[in-house]
Amino acid sequence: MTNLFKLPTWADKRHIHAVVETPRGSCCKLEFDGKLRAFILSKPLMTGLAYPYDWGFIPSTKADDGDPLDVLMIHDAATYPGTVLRCKPIGILEVVQVTGRKRKRNDRIFAVPGRSPFVGNLPDIRSLPARAIDELEKFFTATDALKKKELEFLGWYGPGRAMKAINRSRC
Repeated sequence: MTNLFKLPTWADKRHIHAVVETPRGSCCKLEFDGKLRAFILSKPLMTGLAYPYDWGFIPSTKADDGDPLDVLMIHDAATYPGTVLRCKPIGILEVVQVTGRKRKRNDRIFAVPGRSPFVGNLPDIRSLPARAIDELEKFFTATDALKKKELEFLGWYGPGRAMKAINRSRC
């Protein structure tokens, strides 16, 4: 299997590559292990919790937490682990993850696949209804609760800030 971490970050000037680790509807988090070049179980989610959209990473990036940048791909279908989507970044949720006394940034990029109907209807993550934003924050809080991590949400920002974060994180 290809080392998905090494794929190019950008597909073109406006679209990134996004690698699906955990598909929409999954009740466990999967992650790509670069040494094994396979997807492994990272953790089960709490009972009743499932990923609302495809979750994964942006290849050839390194976030402040040492992992590739996280990305949530908002579209209307579930894919499979290892699927690479050509996506348009539409925003970023800046987050500080707190474990005990340790604090580290762990931002989430939001993107829509280029062939999704959401592309035209969701140009900026801040266009989501307030309820959807609240539900996403609750989802992220719940997925970290079993690891005894707390999240501090610093703010939701648009596509320009997301693209700057992606470019800053390229390795």
